[in-house]
Amino acid sequence: MPSPLGRSRTAALVALCAGTLMIILDGSIVTVALPAIQRDLDFSPADLTWTVNAYMIAFGGLLLLAGRLGDLIGQKRVFVTGLAVFTAASLLCGLATGQATLIAARFVQGAGGALTSAVSLGMIVTLFPEPRERGTAIGAFSFVGAAGASLGQVLGGVLTEAINWHWIFFINLPIGAATLILAARALPAERGPGLAAGADAFGALLVTGGLMLTVYTIVWTGGHGWTSPSTLGLGAVSIALLAAFVRRQARAATPLLPLRMFRSRNVSGANLIQVLMVSALFGFQILIALYAQNVLGYGALGTGLALLPAAGAIAAVSLLLSARLIARFGERRVLLTGLASLVAALALLTRLPAHAAYVTDLLPTMLLAGGFGLAISAVTALGMSGARPDDAGAASGLFNTSQQVGGALGVAVLSTLAAARTTRLAAHGHDRASALTGGFHLAFGVGAGLLAVAFVLTLTVLRRPRATTAAPAGVGLVGDAPTATVAVENSSL
Repeated sequence: MPSPLGRSRTAALVALCAGTLMIILDGSIVTVALPAIQRDLDFSPADLTWTVNAYMIAFGGLLLLAGRLGDLIGQKRVFVTGLAVFTAASLLCGLATGQATLIAARFVQGAGGALTSAVSLGMIVTLFPEPRERGTAIGAFSFVGAAGASLGQVLGGVLTEAINWHWIFFINLPIGAATLILAARALPAERGPGLAAGADAFGALLVTGGLMLTVYTIVWTGGHGWTSPSTLGLGAVSIALLAAFVRRQARAATPLLPLRMFRSRNVSGANLIQVLMVSALFGFQILIALYAQNVLGYGALGTGLALLPAAGAIAAVSLLLSARLIARFGERRVLLTGLASLVAALALLTRLPAHAAYVTDLLPTMLLAGGFGLAISAVTALGMSGARPDDAGAASGLFNTSQQVGGALGVAVLSTLAAARTTRLAAHGHDRASALTGGFHLAFGVGAGLLAVAFVLTLTVLRRPRATTAAPAGVGLVGDAPTATVAVENSSL
């Protein structure tokens, strides 16, 4: 019996999810293997961070440009190209025997990841215009993004301990090859109007430079502080570049990022809410792993296994509940429910003892993290609700950009706060475990505060979409106004 999504579209969705899963897994799998990489390649602690930072800078900086290229030359072409670049760069990472080679290959990986990720949501919007089908597709896609990170930590621990760190990159080769074959066959081919229709090369230069410098500045704060002259100087230049880009987009005949998308309160609000949500949750993922290893004494594999219940809860909620709940109660209510669960999860972590018992102290938070499956599905539907067919790639690139910037910001801010608090507590005579735990308490409390702000914004900024009774073909809702092909009851929160 045919799938309710249709066999050909289901195959296309599998290809999109598989490509995204490979990229998400790679991002988290590397964090577990960092100590082994440091020992093998003789990295200093400062230089080691560039195995992550090089990837983040390329990824975050190129997303908007990659999304616009998808609109101009075809989303399938950009997706497949990104997969090929990412897979080839994974081979180079696995073969690396020196620091410079690994860092350069990680930068190329980030570029390939940006090409692939920037157009994925846009293709889902195009493939699944009907409300219930789109809800199911976005639920599956959101699960891949939410649970893949936790699964990557487990896989990273297994590969690193059983073989060696090189295999965390080699594992991408069969996955990438299979996904490339499936994508070439299943994804619909479209040409797009071509680069001559609006490449906006200067705008692309401004936004790519501005975003790369923004991510670099956030990373830079980890070692130099937020108020150092170098940080302030980098921040000023990045803001100037982004301001020049916005001004150009307001005047350009064919803008790289159509500012009309921000006229929807739902679209603007969703991207801001996602920045806050991802800042808190990405920081939580990194810090809880550090707590498990540095305070509780877990190994890499043990840490990954400790996070598995969170992945299972997110999987169950994303795949089994989110689409149904959104269809029945609307995206706004589902987002509020998910955020409330996440606020409770991080609030519980502010009470963690230095010698925690997993079942009573950590497991409840892992289960409450399932709220991310609700929140990310709902906010993803909202973030794409303003996409016209010719803007789908740009909207997808914007949504992914806010996600990457939020992740980088969350790690930089929360880890800096935790480290500063730990140093103060140690100076006042606290033992190592207590000082570290106190630092984590502060970071988790700030994360809970960010999620609380996202909850308030959902209440005050987002609007419940109005249903339309007879929208013409190719017309749906953008915020509250009928324009492009977007689901009537399920597309804008």
